[in-house]
Amino acid sequence: MPNDAYLPRTLLKSVAMLSAAGMLALTAGCSSPSSSGGGDGPVEIRFSWWGNAARAEITNKAIAEFEAAHPDIKVKPEYGDISGYFDKLATQVAANDAPDVITMGGAYPAEYANRGALLDLSEVSSSLDLSGMDQGALENGQVQGKQYGVSTGANALAIVANPAVFEAAGVPLPDDSSWSWQDFARIAADITAGSPKGTYGTATVMTHDSLDAFARQNGESLYTQDGQLGLSQDTVRKYFDYSLELSESGAAPNASETVEKLSVSTEQTLMGTGQAGMMLTWSNSLTALSKASGAELKLLRLPGETPTPGIWLQSSQFYTISARSKHTEAAAKLVSFLVNNESAAKIIQSDRGVPSNSDMRTAVQDLLTPAGEGGGSYIDQIGTMDFAPTFIGPTGSTAVSEITARINTDVLSKRLTPEQAAAQWMSESKAAIGR
Repeated sequence: MPNDAYLPRTLLKSVAMLSAAGMLALTAGCSSPSSSGGGDGPVEIRFSWWGNAARAEITNKAIAEFEAAHPDIKVKPEYGDISGYFDKLATQVAANDAPDVITMGGAYPAEYANRGALLDLSEVSSSLDLSGMDQGALENGQVQGKQYGVSTGANALAIVANPAVFEAAGVPLPDDSSWSWQDFARIAADITAGSPKGTYGTATVMTHDSLDAFARQNGESLYTQDGQLGLSQDTVRKYFDYSLELSESGAAPNASETVEKLSVSTEQTLMGTGQAGMMLTWSNSLTALSKASGAELKLLRLPGETPTPGIWLQSSQFYTISARSKHTEAAAKLVSFLVNNESAAKIIQSDRGVPSNSDMRTAVQDLLTPAGEGGGSYIDQIGTMDFAPTFIGPTGSTAVSEITARINTDVLSKRLTPEQAAAQWMSESKAAIGR
């Protein structure tokens, strides 16, 4: 992100507000939203997203191009840091004040669609052209067979590495075709030992996204196709045990430093400030992290990918339209412009992932920075792999990432043992998804 790297650690209160939003949305279903895209004068639509100042700058440039092409539509941008984005959105939806075009990620499109808060995009098919989108990207935005989200681009988990930190610590870069999680822990500890105080081998301990990958590498999955938890309590215990090992060995920051960095922007992460050798994050963060750190960073494949890959491709973000929008056709025209127009693609490039429209990928390929090219090459590499299917989390699953982060902090602070943490995680997560 731009903080798509760790979508997001939602507070439980967001889920409560979202439940209220669902009730309002169901009530709203009794009346059809306006499909106005023009009329007697310009209409105004609101467009929300999260991210840093660089993302805001390029998005506003793309908006200006859209407004020039559609003088009857005015776009009001609404953006902020990831840390408060989904809390604010839940409040807006509950108050029937949602933006017209809403950027979402992870399980949020399914969460909001299942509660009736998002527009079925088939209703605006005359203004929203999805014919150029990759089939996999289209399917990522579907909930129960209906299209609710439009992928902004492809993304995958990766290890971002800073070769300069490796070199300064006297540690060689790993062979990422075969390294294990044990190798990762050893290398990270060696980097910390060979670096100045405050610089670590890995910028974070384990994240919720890495739990998903960890489960997949163990032949399990975070969720099953029918919306159940798909991983065992023993796998969760191993995850928390490994997280504690990284922190206790000094490979990663201690508990207090970890908590301090939970909700910071990309630029403020240890990788962004040049104080980490590695960071597990999303591939489209490479450009922002490279710019922030001033270093030539590179992407490595996840440890532990043999014999069973845990990696998967997913959409970096989705553009969705509020079910209560009064200007659904205008909103659809904006979304269509952002994913199908060459001028928009050349402005946005790989900021929101590698474009899901092949024509747009061709349009930007000669414009990408070395970091952007690196991200594209990584996605191409992942795209050739044979990996297990990914299932979108059920309603309530957006709370599980917060549960993971909170319990992980308790493990690092020694308030819970990994065994106790695993049992609590299973209990709370099952309660969150109502299964």
